[in-house]
Amino acid sequence: MRFINFKASEEERLGVLSQDGTLAIELSSIKLSKSFVDMNDLIKNISDCDLEVIKSTLSENTRRSFAAYPIDEIKLCSPIKRPIHDIICVGVNYKAHLEEAKAGFDKNSFNKTNKTVYFSKRAAEAIGPDDTIISHADIDEQLDYEVELAVIIGRRGVNIPKEQAEDYIFGYTVINDISARQLQQQHNQWYRGKSLDTFTALGPAIIYKSEIPFPVELNIYSRVNGELRQNSNTKHFIADIPSIIAEISNGITLEPGDIIATGTPSGVGLGFNPPRYMKSGDTVECEIEKIGVLRNIVK
Repeated sequence: MRFINFKASEEERLGVLSQDGTLAIELSSIKLSKSFVDMNDLIKNISDCDLEVIKSTLSENTRRSFAAYPIDEIKLCSPIKRPIHDIICVGVNYKAHLEEAKAGFDKNSFNKTNKTVYFSKRAAEAIGPDDTIISHADIDEQLDYEVELAVIIGRRGVNIPKEQAEDYIFGYTVINDISARQLQQQHNQWYRGKSLDTFTALGPAIIYKSEIPFPVELNIYSRVNGELRQNSNTKHFIADIPSIIAEISNGITLEPGDIIATGTPSGVGLGFNPPRYMKSGDTVECEIEKIGVLRNIVK
């Protein structure tokens, strides 16, 4: 099941993609036990019974039985347009990216500890597929991309054991952790450089956890103007998802709808010599196996 937020006839709707990805099926046309106002509401309140009903729906003739829209006739939106909290981010979680980060930043200001690095990213409103990234070139001219797997929390929990981590996951999506590198270096921390408006892109869908074998091992890519920049697999995480959830939740309560960005592989613009940052007019694509492609244009 791939849950989506989409616009048809100028109205936003919750839905699921058909198995072949060609149709958006409106959730309100499926006989569920309750309706949902947005994706955060769905994540928090959907029942196992309703999930089974949706799964069954996807095996039927969706075009005939339900409100189904051809995918090329709708506008996909960010699956979670307004996150309930700031994004929880994991820093330098691939070894190769750790090395390029050391080379790209001032070595005296970049220190990797033996512990996993966490930081927050403000996202009052996330952009979605084909939405515009505002470059904010008047503030920072070093605009960078970072494809990452985002983990969506599905249950409230604190002090979650590693072996129970999957029980607290709702699903996964693609996040482009857009970054202003000059601001990162000027402030010697990541919050401001990661948090400008439009710097959180999510989509195209949230894939339900049962669709992805655990532990998660998915191919992950980014492209700029069609050129492959990042190419890795989530099996190369330094800290795996159970470890991340267990450590973050140690004394900190996680809520349904919380988003954890699990880090980016090597190949970001900062890592090239000379660096290759995005500019106005560029198209950036972030892709993760089984989830889909998140495409945005820089303005």
